[in-house]
Amino acid sequence: MVRRLQAVFLAIPLVFGIGGCATNPITGRSQVMLVGDDEAARHSAQAYYQLLANAEKQHVLDDDPATVSRVRSIAQPLIAQAMALRSETRLWQWEVHVLKSDQVNAWCMAGGKIAVYTGLIEKIRPSDDELAQVLGHEIAHALLSHQAEKMSRVQLQKLGLTLGVLAGAVAGYNLSGAAGLADTVATIGLDLPNSRRAENEADAVGIELAAKAGYNPHAAVSLWEKMIAVGGSEGPDWLSTHPNPEQRLHNMRAKAQQLMPVYEAQRRTP
Repeated sequence: MVRRLQAVFLAIPLVFGIGGCATNPITGRSQVMLVGDDEAARHSAQAYYQLLANAEKQHVLDDDPATVSRVRSIAQPLIAQAMALRSETRLWQWEVHVLKSDQVNAWCMAGGKIAVYTGLIEKIRPSDDELAQVLGHEIAHALLSHQAEKMSRVQLQKLGLTLGVLAGAVAGYNLSGAAGLADTVATIGLDLPNSRRAENEADAVGIELAAKAGYNPHAAVSLWEKMIAVGGSEGPDWLSTHPNPEQRLHNMRAKAQQLMPVYEAQRRTP
């Protein structure tokens, strides 16, 4: 039994270590990457086109030409800056669509698949500069491989639970009933802190993309003030997947001031 137990625990670092990490080319941070960008992009494209097909059937896809034109015109210079920042994204099949929904939401999947919900536009009423901050933030998530990283963390979490139950079984304990609790602990201990870090990274890279594209970085501050007014408190910082609202505003103000010369230089460019 001892040998079998040793074998199980010896397998754990092998499972977690093979093909495990990659250095992000933008942040320099080491990321768990069992799932690569290409695989994440393939999964994203499948989900995206299914979503678009369903939206079209329900007549909620791109139903306002003026709104679609506005969103795409703001997105294009941001996409250009994204491709300049990470050259391989020139090969992505970038797409931008507007979905009619009451949700205050927008996202960019791996591979450059973007959606903006009309609820965000109608409830937040963002200026072009503010909408650019939303799009820049979401594009940054894709640039920073956050979706692939999240998919990788889910795989690791499942592997860890499986190995833990297996080790307990070898030792003579039935741990299958603890899987739910272990999943909660793993989520709090692993997933949420990384998600907060991902949000901070997307904030920093997104506002930079927007400034380089000629959008006022101070709009990030006014945008998140509107977001807080609409969304209310996000709860205790340590249990939130997003940074504390006040801390986020503080970081945004500092970053916006830092990027003003970049924005001003872009404004002076013919």
